[in-house]
Amino acid sequence: MGRREELAIFRAALSGGRCNVLYLHGPGGIGKSALLRRFAREAVSAGRPVVQLDGRTLGPAPEAEAEAQAVLRDERAVLFVDTVERVQGLEGWLRDRFLPRLPVGALVVIAGRFPPDVQWRADPGWARALEVLPLRDLPARDAEALMDCCGVADELREPLLAFAGGHPLALLLGAAVAVQDGGASTRWTPKHDVVATLLDQLVGEVPSRAHRHALEICAHAYVTTEDLLRAALPGDAGRLFDWLRRLPFVESSSLGLYPHDVVREVLNADLRWRDPQGYAAMHERIHTALAEKVCTAADSDVLSTVTALFYLHRGKNAMIEPHSWYEEGEIQEGTLRAGDAEKLLRLARMAEGEESAACAAFWLERRPAAFRVYRRTGTGEPVACHAWLRLEAPDDEECAADPIVAAAWEHARATAPLRAGEHLAVGRSWVLPAYRGNSPVTDLVQWRVIGDCLRSERMAWSCIAVRGPGRDRRESCRRHDMREIPDVASMGGQSYTLFVHDWRAVPPRSWLRRLNRTPVPDPSEPQADELAVLSREEFSEAVRQALRHLARPGALAGSPLTRTRLVAEHPGGDPAGALRELLEETIEALDGDPRSAKLHRALTATFMRGAPTQELAAERLGLPFTTYRRHLTAGVEHVCDHLWQRELYGAAAKA
Repeated sequence: MGRREELAIFRAALSGGRCNVLYLHGPGGIGKSALLRRFAREAVSAGRPVVQLDGRTLGPAPEAEAEAQAVLRDERAVLFVDTVERVQGLEGWLRDRFLPRLPVGALVVIAGRFPPDVQWRADPGWARALEVLPLRDLPARDAEALMDCCGVADELREPLLAFAGGHPLALLLGAAVAVQDGGASTRWTPKHDVVATLLDQLVGEVPSRAHRHALEICAHAYVTTEDLLRAALPGDAGRLFDWLRRLPFVESSSLGLYPHDVVREVLNADLRWRDPQGYAAMHERIHTALAEKVCTAADSDVLSTVTALFYLHRGKNAMIEPHSWYEEGEIQEGTLRAGDAEKLLRLARMAEGEESAACAAFWLERRPAAFRVYRRTGTGEPVACHAWLRLEAPDDEECAADPIVAAAWEHARATAPLRAGEHLAVGRSWVLPAYRGNSPVTDLVQWRVIGDCLRSERMAWSCIAVRGPGRDRRESCRRHDMREIPDVASMGGQSYTLFVHDWRAVPPRSWLRRLNRTPVPDPSEPQADELAVLSREEFSEAVRQALRHLARPGALAGSPLTRTRLVAEHPGGDPAGALRELLEETIEALDGDPRSAKLHRALTATFMRGAPTQELAAERLGLPFTTYRRHLTAGVEHVCDHLWQRELYGAAAKA
């Protein structure tokens, strides 16, 4: 079934073509043995004597030579050697000792899981006489033909192809089970006996548990690098990575290693069934490593890193499945080039009309560095552009030029205004009609926006403008914890929806934890991990109230500060206990500086030792009441200022 190109090469060799040795290689179940049998029938039909050896039953080299003697005596003979990897040293013996003795017209076909040893290529003689044929999945038409032969019903073909792709053994096993299952439907998935059989055939035995874990990581992650392996599996990551890259069903790309799709699916399914807790722990380690990498990756690596992170959530309903996982293929992202402005304005007019194009023109002139351009790889022509506008304060000219930006500021002011040092980001996209919806452009823009959000410092709000979003886009944004504000603006007769997220209430790490839950929480429902976003005045008043309750820890549980970033990032205990520690640490830090020691004494006497009245606190300190009040007021202001800086900037804020 299929393999037309390989058959054509064999027939040419059989007719006296330039090669004397054909070397087939590919992963288990890809059809090597079946192809050798087809070749043998072709040879017999051509009147050529055939000798067949199989590494699964063959002994050492002397035994192999005895069985292959007929080939040495007949220049028309064809020798087939299957499963060559099963006999240690057989490949070297064939290359160096046996094959050079063959008559000129004899033909040899070798099949194994691994490519030929580099020594074949190093020898100029073999380089001319050797033809290497890597076997891949069957093309779509051949996979369809195979299902025809198996009697697979139409409704079963899509799920079967989704599981097996063009892998012959997976197709045959899946088809046999699916056809026998009278209740099978479009929701068919392989049962564990199919998975177990495929694992035995595709992977076989592995050297150790560590090797097995490395293989499971490779199957779960989008791509595997040595540093990811090191983070997810403590041990000799270098040795395990080298082992993975030599496996016949593992491919290499510029991003790392990845297994054949069928191997990926069966390994995942087997581990999830066999060890659910181990599967969850592995997922968590990989997720943590990739989430950290997103925040530290170079700008050029953001897309691939975000893609790898989100790939972990495939099939979990954590997000709408993307059209295509990121590869450097049809569309590539880049920055603005000289001469792009006119092209992008034409693109914006075609995409969204004159009024929206005027907004694009405004931002291209005002903030050209904010733009990313998405081009066809073959021609370099732009098909979309996206501007990530980082805005620190409302600007009358910007709001007048772009109603989307005006609407974003209006929502921020009405809901949770920006605080000192914070900014708002607005994403504006112009995409040609052919690339809207599920497309590589949509994927790339989505990954870029997520990368920008997770990597931004001091971002209060992100706002994404979408013209007339469909159900899939709304669902995707909802799953990404973005609240929908419909019909915030209209341009050219089209209404726009804003999808917004407050990164102070749900910061990146919390957002990633939510994404990693199954199912993903509904953003319209309040969540326990959502933080309070307080203004400076609200925050300072809450600190004063907390200081008054410092001697009564139970009363701190009701403080709004227990739901702020300040407390959420403090290690240890319950929120009330963490708040008490923060207040006490801030007060105690004043005692180390002679200039602030008087503030420390006033705060300690009043709040930590629980003086019944301020007059009594002043008396205990031996201070005039007015002096005490001055020291206390200055001390409270210091505590408010210091904790506010930690709320805004985290634990790295200066005391």
